[in-house]
Amino acid sequence: MMRGFLDAHGYDPGPSQRPLLAGAISGILATVPAIGVLILFGSLKAEAQILGMSQLATLTAGWAVMAVAGAAYARFFGRAANAVRGGWLFGMSFSFALWAGGAVLVLPVLSGGRAPAGDAAAGVALSMIVWGFAVGILVPFVHRPLHENIERASKREAVGPDAAARRNGRLRHERQRTTE
Repeated sequence: MMRGFLDAHGYDPGPSQRPLLAGAISGILATVPAIGVLILFGSLKAEAQILGMSQLATLTAGWAVMAVAGAAYARFFGRAANAVRGGWLFGMSFSFALWAGGAVLVLPVLSGGRAPAGDAAAGVALSMIVWGFAVGILVPFVHRPLHENIERASKREAVGPDAAARRNGRLRHERQRTTE
């Protein structure tokens, strides 16, 4: 029963959607409030010193990394990234994992063992949670205008009822082969 539902509706975004682009744009936009937290706690200055870069270069690199992180968020959560009610929670949990992986593990490796401490460390953690909250809120609203027009999309072979029938037939054929 559930398998049929997932075949019909799916977990993965369809070919008329652009989740990676929506995630990347949302990741860039969500970086704005996170930067405010970094500045407020002195974390930006500490990170720039640790990395041996200027604050502007650190911001530029951070924005690029957070664009990739936003795309990864949208890909990882699939259709769930579009949840208007629960996106903030998905975003915060994802950003917590990014903080644990990035600020706690990767930054010390890149910097020869140095990491922010005290208020700066708290600022990095809080900025990531703020970023996750914002990206989770933004993705559904950024994603909507990026969806391909249904009339234009239905003219492509990868979209529409014929594509679903071909895909479903292929899945059925593959299942039969694996059970034989």
